[in-house]
Amino acid sequence: MLRQAMLAISKSRRAERLVTTSPLTSDVVRRYVADDIGAVVGELTRKGLLVTADHLGEEVTDRAQAEAAVGDQLSLLNLLPTGADVSVKLTALGLRLSRGLALDHAAAICAAAESRGITVTLDAEEHDTIPGLHAVHAALRRDHPDVGVVVQAYLPDSLDRCEKLGGVRVRLCKGAYTAPGAYTRQADIDRSYVRCLKVLMAGTGYPMVATHDPRLVRIASTLAVLDGRDLTGFEYQMLYGVRPEEQTRLAGLGARVRVYVPYGSDWYAYLMRRLAERPRNLAFFLRSLASRR
Repeated sequence: MLRQAMLAISKSRRAERLVTTSPLTSDVVRRYVADDIGAVVGELTRKGLLVTADHLGEEVTDRAQAEAAVGDQLSLLNLLPTGADVSVKLTALGLRLSRGLALDHAAAICAAAESRGITVTLDAEEHDTIPGLHAVHAALRRDHPDVGVVVQAYLPDSLDRCEKLGGVRVRLCKGAYTAPGAYTRQADIDRSYVRCLKVLMAGTGYPMVATHDPRLVRIASTLAVLDGRDLTGFEYQMLYGVRPEEQTRLAGLGARVRVYVPYGSDWYAYLMRRLAERPRNLAFFLRSLASRR
């Protein structure tokens, strides 16, 4: 119920105004959202960690906003090292306006990223955008075979998605939205995650294991061994500001660990979804606000 409430708050314009205008939130936001993307990427890289950067923003309402989002993504590429990844939300590129528009914009970003040795991963969003996400991804792969895509384990068709994504870079996450008929119990989401993970590890693609759950991390490492994958055959992904010690520990063992680094002023919806995913994050957020009064 707490998760559902937080996800509802993430869509509330009134709550957004209250939170984003409060002088009490800035320190907490900086824990999870990079203030200086170049500096944060440099620091993580020096620690032996990989990065995927996300210029926050989604759900544009006109073409001018979508074109501005493309410009933001192209500028971001200049701040990233070779081997980095950018995470792109198609609704920021105009998916709700036109699937073709989003495809054209995503293709421009992919072409620019490839010239710099950077990969692109298409992020998953609300359930009604998922068909468009996979249609755009399939079209992009004809000219940009390395483009990745996100699968959310809370959706009942996630296993079918994974089975169809042979040879693809797939970021598997639990999911931070709501959907009709979706799994809501944590145990059901975890079981779905493991089913998907088994398919991806046994397949021909490149699994990106996006979780902070210690049990799922252990299961992923075990499956990698059983399926004959070495440490370069998959990667762990964790969020900036969440379990940084575990990120460093896994990298120290030789694993590929990529940190998802969001940045930009449009952080409200992202942060609320992160708080919904992890009640401990919400407790930290509330304690931080209380300590500033």
